[in-house]
Amino acid sequence: MAKEEQNYADAGMMIRKPVAEVFNAIVDPAVTTKFWFTKSSGKLEAGKTITWSWEMYGASGDVRVESIEADKKIVMYWGNAGSETKVEWNFKALDAEKTYLHIKDSGFQGNTDEILAKVRDSTGGFTTVLDGLKAWLEHGIQLNLIGDKFPAGK
Repeated sequence: MAKEEQNYADAGMMIRKPVAEVFNAIVDPAVTTKFWFTKSSGKLEAGKTITWSWEMYGASGDVRVESIEADKKIVMYWGNAGSETKVEWNFKALDAEKTYLHIKDSGFQGNTDEILAKVRDSTGGFTTVLDGLKAWLEHGIQLNLIGDKFPAGK
């Protein structure tokens, strides 16, 4: 397998909600803040750069949105300058009340061990995001997964 083919993180989950609702949960920070980041400079829009913040960690990052296809796909870039990764969100309606959301994060840089560590961290991170999204949309439960992932004094 070529190095480039291995250089991505991958996570997916079925959410028992219509595709438009799942799509909106990623685009609209009023929803996304219920399960992922705590603050955003705005909604995701093609051609815009948005800042997401995780206030409990004093961290933030810019998200450069390349393209959006409503209820189908979001392509964005994030990370440090020179080492951004491409994140593709693919939304597939399984039926009127179920959506499969697949996330692929690609373009990691570094030696083999560094790339493997980044792929592992990204896969775990996006799996946590999907878990929180599912709990929020299906059950209205804020699991606080992101805030509890790295508690102070651990």
